[in-house]
Amino acid sequence: MHNRRIIAYPALALLFLIGSTSLPEFRGTLAAQEHEHTPCCGPITPAGEQLAATLDGMDVESKWLAHEHVNWETGEPDRGGENEGPGTHTHCSAFAAAAAAKFDVYLLRPPEHGQVLLANAQADWLASAAGSQAGWRKVADAFDAQRLANQGKLVLVLYQNPDRHVPGHIAVIRPSTKSVKALVENGPEIIQAGEHNHAKTNVRLGFDSHPGAWPGGVLYFMHALR
Repeated sequence: MHNRRIIAYPALALLFLIGSTSLPEFRGTLAAQEHEHTPCCGPITPAGEQLAATLDGMDVESKWLAHEHVNWETGEPDRGGENEGPGTHTHCSAFAAAAAAKFDVYLLRPPEHGQVLLANAQADWLASAAGSQAGWRKVADAFDAQRLANQGKLVLVLYQNPDRHVPGHIAVIRPSTKSVKALVENGPEIIQAGEHNHAKTNVRLGFDSHPGAWPGGVLYFMHALR
């Protein structure tokens, strides 16, 4: 008898909820709750898992550190050679270029452009004929960006500063099964170098030091991988 009471309680609670609201409202509440937990952008494919593993292997949280001069490709401190000179603030654009290079994909990088204000220059380049010829395509929105990353495509999110003398920002979208609600509130999941490097964060937090970036000021670009 005791067990029957325990089993009955959820059913009684459900009946009480139905009794306190109309059936359409009840169905709407259930749909909204389900919507909050539904993955926004499809499953992570094997190609997506490989993409995530390669990005994680770059060890961004201990390389491409702010306020050090670094080799753009390795993220290691570099005080001489072709990387000598200014460019010790942050390294979001160098990390993005290095991530692309991991997949044999070209993204504007040194020595074609110095590390200073590189993210703004990458935004120009991605939108240009040169970027298109190199295989980059603009992505419509955050949902498509996360979906493509889950499928194993290389996807970038970037903010081009309206003042070209002030740095912009760029990050790489990483696969994630985040919910629709989480994506709407915070944007896709990203890996980035910056003032603080993160192996896993989201666009809203990663771009929060750039007023006007999130949500309406960012753009997305993708490149297919072999």
